[in-house]
Amino acid sequence: MAKQRAIFVDRDGVINVNRTDNVRTWEEFVFETGALDALSWLGSTDFRIIVITNQSGIGRGHMTHETVVDIHSRMTRQVTRAGGRIDRVYFCPHTPEDACTCRKPSPEMLLRGRAEFDLDLEASYLVGDWVDDIRAARSANVTPILVRTGRGKRALDEMRAAGMELPYVVEDLRQAVAWILQRELEANKIQT
Repeated sequence: MAKQRAIFVDRDGVINVNRTDNVRTWEEFVFETGALDALSWLGSTDFRIIVITNQSGIGRGHMTHETVVDIHSRMTRQVTRAGGRIDRVYFCPHTPEDACTCRKPSPEMLLRGRAEFDLDLEASYLVGDWVDDIRAARSANVTPILVRTGRGKRALDEMRAAGMELPYVVEDLRQAVAWILQRELEANKIQT
C-alpha cells in the first residue's frame, strides 16, 4: 500500500494574520484572506493536512498551553465549517533559548507526522512564511513553498541576502494550494 502524503502548513502568517505580540486569544485570531478557501480545496484531496507551528508565547508566559489548544480547536472547527479539514496540529511551546528539539527549523514536527500517518515526506509539501519553515522542510526532504503573507517578504529578502536557494514563492496559501493541486494533477498523483 502506498504511503500517504501531507501538506504541512505553518499557522501564523499563513493560515491566520501574524501578530508581532502573538495571537493570545481566539478573538485575536484572524484568518488570512483566502486561507479558508485554500483549506476547503485541500479537504477534498487525499493529502493529510497538518498544521505545524512554533508557539514560543507559551514558553514566554504570554499564553497558556490550554489557550493555544483552544485556539487550534476553534480554528479547526471553522475550517471544517468552511468545507475543509485539518488532520492534526503540532506545536512547539518552547522559546529559542530552550534549545528544544521540536522548534522549527528542526524537522521534528514533520517527522512526528511521518510516524503518526506513515507519510512519504518526499511526496509532501510545506507552506510557510519564514526561513525556519523552509529549513525544516528541506531537512525532512519535503518540498517547501514560501508565501509572501506574514513574514514571507522579509524571509525572501533574508534568504536572498544569505545566498540560500529560494523555494517556490507565491502570494498566499490560496496560490500555494492552487500550485500544488495543479502540479499533482499534471503528475496524475491527486485523488479526490
